[in-house]
Parts: sequence; structure tokens; C-alpha cells
Amino acid sequence: MESAPREPKMESGVPPSVGHIMGADDPANPQNFPFWRKVYASAVATGAFGITSLTVGIRGVMEEFSVSMTVATLGLSLYLFGVAFAPITAPHLSENFGRSPVYLVSLPLFALFTLGAGYSKSFGALAACRFFAGFFGGPCLVLIEGTFADVWSAHVTVTYYSFLSLASYIGAGCAPLVLGYIVSAENWRWTQYVTLIIAVAAYLLGIGVPETYPREILRSRARRGGYEINLAKAENGVTLGEMAQTTLLTPLAMAVSEPVVILVTLYLSLNFAILFQWFIAVPAVLGLVYSFALHQAGLAFIAAIVGALASTVTSSLIESITNRRSGRSNMTSMAPIEYRLIPAMVGSLGMVGSLFWIGFTAAPSFHYLIPITGTGVYVWSSMSVLTGLVSYIFDAYPAKGTLSALTLMATTRITFAAWLPLVIMQMIMGLQGKWAYSVFGFIAITMMGVPVILFLFGSGLRARSRHSAPMMTNGKHTMDHHVDQEMEMGDVHRQR
Repeated sequence: MESAPREPKMESGVPPSVGHIMGADDPANPQNFPFWRKVYASAVATGAFGITSLTVGIRGVMEEFSVSMTVATLGLSLYLFGVAFAPITAPHLSENFGRSPVYLVSLPLFALFTLGAGYSKSFGALAACRFFAGFFGGPCLVLIEGTFADVWSAHVTVTYYSFLSLASYIGAGCAPLVLGYIVSAENWRWTQYVTLIIAVAAYLLGIGVPETYPREILRSRARRGGYEINLAKAENGVTLGEMAQTTLLTPLAMAVSEPVVILVTLYLSLNFAILFQWFIAVPAVLGLVYSFALHQAGLAFIAAIVGALASTVTSSLIESITNRRSGRSNMTSMAPIEYRLIPAMVGSLGMVGSLFWIGFTAAPSFHYLIPITGTGVYVWSSMSVLTGLVSYIFDAYPAKGTLSALTLMATTRITFAAWLPLVIMQMIMGLQGKWAYSVFGFIAITMMGVPVILFLFGSGLRARSRHSAPMMTNGKHTMDHHVDQEMEMGDVHRQR
């Protein structure tokens, strides 16, 4: 019979693992996985590929179903509206069943509705299938955040979140890059067929992925060993009322009462709205201004992929430097979480500059590489802002407050990302490209101060929050004084 798990303990002055309820010397602890196994468990791209895949076939959808471009764009927007439910529901599914069962159930359902979208005989059927593909594929996109937190140390939060974002950005960017050639040779339905093929491949690859959620690992160990286990109550709640309070009611309250969360949510909503409109605007503008064919417009997204890679490098480098300077690299202390905002402060400058850059250079008088390069700069800055702000919120509040804040941020930015693509072409045609993107640029200027304000005053703002606790506002948190609460804090990553 397998023995009961040991309590987490300190060894050689090093904590078990920030946020984990498993001991550092426990071989089943996901943070003790070999590096290759961590990478295997962290793999993600399919859901992100599925988000943007249909944008390549919008022209074909318009022609086959005799709908306008705005209506055809619903294929993207409805998928995102479906995904927007995942931050509300996925934490509870994960808590009750673990990671692996959720992945292995949601992915086939996502594939089923993707197949339905490919075979749709009416636009109504296509729209419904795209919504449900997003609804069932959403948990894969949300839970990957928790999986990363399971296997990577909280001391490298910015680095692991930048790699998580990189996987999603590359998945989304590869869709127009790959499908531009395929749709040009076939038809729009192949946007769904290729997504389905990738989903099936991901499912087969994922069958062997081990469970990484520590609470479920301990529960499974207890079931196999035939003994009782008494885990602390899940921070996201147990009863239906508690669950609704954490991921529905509290987020709504935070949206009107929590300055830190309001500022971050607004900034990331602008960020994502602009990010996803590129999948509509770039092919359309390149076609109108430079007479690009579909596959040529797809190649423009290489710049976005390069921008995402650059953001991963710069954000990880910034964290490495701040770790060394703050003494955090030895993993015996955690520096103030405000240091995680540095990538966002750098990225905010790039967001503003790239929007004016693109708006004023997407014209026949400029070489097409100039505005395309601008989109790469936007993606670099967008991802840097996302990485910095989300990494900051990860530990800005105790577990319940953080989970509620992350839920609000995720659902809101996904909803904005679904809305703007529906109207972007009207904005470009009505205001002209330079003024349409100048509007976004001026709004981005007002948002530039968000990471700076949080860096300077965030600790004080959180100190006055009813969702906060003393340990979250003390500046530098030492492990020997705050191990228990930091373990609770990191657990919110896994409950998402």
C-alpha cells in the first residue's frame, strides 16, 4: 500500500515550492518533472489556431452564403464569445476533476463542432458551430495557464507566462500563414478541416500527458492507497453558491470597486481588441492597398510571430536581470511583485508608437514591409504588456481575490476582442486607416500610465482593498515569514 504523502517541509533553507501543497522532495510533484516532461505537459496551440482559422476564409464565406463582411466576421467573434465563458467555468471543472479529464473531454467536443463548421450548409449552422467550438475549446486555453503554474516555479512567473503567451500567439498567427495557401488552392471549409486535423493530433499527443494539478494528484494517490486525505478547502469554492461568488459575483463587484483591477482590465481589453482586429484588417488592407493575394497576406503574419518571439526574449531577460538584482534568483525570497510590471512599461511605449506607425504608413507611397513591420512591433509590445500585467495580478491579492480578478480580466478582454473585428473595416473605410489607428493610438496614450501607476502606487492601492491581506502589501516578502500564505497564493494559478 502506498504511504500517505508527507507534509511540505523546508530543506536546506529552500521552500517546498511556492504555491504548491506538495513537498519539494515528493517525486510526484509536477515541478520535479524532467525538463522534457514539463515542456510536454505545457504544449498548447490548437485552440489558438482555431480562433483565427476562419478569418482566412471570410471571403469564401461571404460568397457562398451571400452575407456581408461584418456578418461573415461573426465566425471569429462568436468563437471568442464562446471562449469567454471558460474563465468562469474552467476553474471549477479543474478543481473537481483535475486537468487531464477536462482536456480530454473538451478537446473532442471542440473537434466535433469544428467538423460541423466545416460541413455547414447555412451560415446559421456555421455560426452556431463556431460558438460551440469556442465554448468547448475554451477550457483548453484557460487551463493551460494553470498547467504552466503546476510545473514551473512561481519565481519565474514572468518567464513562464511569456512562454505561455508565445504558444497562444504563435498558434493564432500560424493560422493565416498556413491556411492562406491551402484556402487559395481549395476553399474556406479547409480552414476547419486543418483545425480538426491539428485537434486530433493534439488529442493523440495529449493522451499521455500526466495529471499536473497537485490537489488531484494527492486525491488520486489517496484513492489508490485506500486512505483518507483532508485537503484545505478549494479557494474557488465548493458549493454552487461559493463558485458563483468567486467567478461571477466578486468579479462584477471588482469591475466597479477595485482600482487596480479596473485599470488592468481596461488596458488589456484595449490590447486584445486591437490584437484580434489585425486578423481582419491586415488581409483586407494589404489586398486593397497593395493588391496582395490571400497567401501573400498570410505571410505578413510572420512579423507577428517574430514579435511574439521577441517579447518572450525581452520579458524573460528583464525578469532574469531583476531576479539577480533583487536577490530573488536564489529562490529564498520574493521581490515586490511590482518588478513584474517592467515589461508592461516598456511594451506600452511600443503599443503607442506602432499604432501611429501602421496608421500613417499603410499607403501606396510606403513599401508594404513598413506597415507589416509595424504590426510585428505591436505584437511585441502587446504581448509584453499582457505578460507584465497578468503576472502582476497573479500575486496581487490572496487566492480568492486573484482568481476573481483574473476571471474578470479574461472574460472582458476576450469580449472586447470579439467586438472590435466586427466594426474595424467600417472604421477604416469611414475614417481612413491613419485616423482609425490614430484613435487607438490616442487611447493607448491614456493607458500608458497604468503600469507606471501600479509600479509606484499599486501596493498602497491594494492595501486599501477589502480583497487584500497584510502579506500582499509589505513590499519584499520573505519565505520564512510567509511560506504558508505564498503557498495559498500560488495555488490560484492551478485553480484556473
